[in-house]
Amino acid sequence: MQVVAMGNSLKNDEWISAEGMSDPDILPEIPGYHVLVRPVSVKEKTKGGIFIPDSTKSDIAYLTTVGKVLKVGDSAYLDQAKFPKGAWCKEGDYVCYGKHTGQKFSYKGYKLLLLFDDQISMIVGDPKELDPTFNLSN
Repeated sequence: MQVVAMGNSLKNDEWISAEGMSDPDILPEIPGYHVLVRPVSVKEKTKGGIFIPDSTKSDIAYLTTVGKVLKVGDSAYLDQAKFPKGAWCKEGDYVCYGKHTGQKFSYKGYKLLLLFDDQISMIVGDPKELDPTFNLSN
C-alpha cells in the first residue's frame, strides 16, 4: 500500500479560526438521541495571505471532523447499557465525529450537523490541537 506524504499540507491551526464563530440565537428542538453540532469555522485566508474562496471554506468546514456541540437531545446518553458512565459530551464541547457521519443541513444561514449520540468519537479541548495528517505523515 502506498502512503501519501502530506508534509506540506495545512495544519488545523492554519485554517481553523476561533473568531467569528457565532451560534444561532434560537436553536431547533433536537429530538431523541440526537446531538446538534456546528463544524468549526475556517479562516478567511491562509498563513501566506491567500484568500480562501467561500465555496472552498464551506467544503473544508463540512469535510472536517471537528465541531462544537450546540444542543443535546432529551434522550441522548440515557441508555445505561451503551453509556454506563453517562454522557460523552455536553453543550459547548468540541467533539470529533466520522467524516461522513450525520445529517448536514442549513438552519438560519448556519451549516449544522445532526448526529446520533453514539457517533461522537471524542472530546477535544481545542480543535486547533488536532493534526489530521498524523496517520499520513512519515
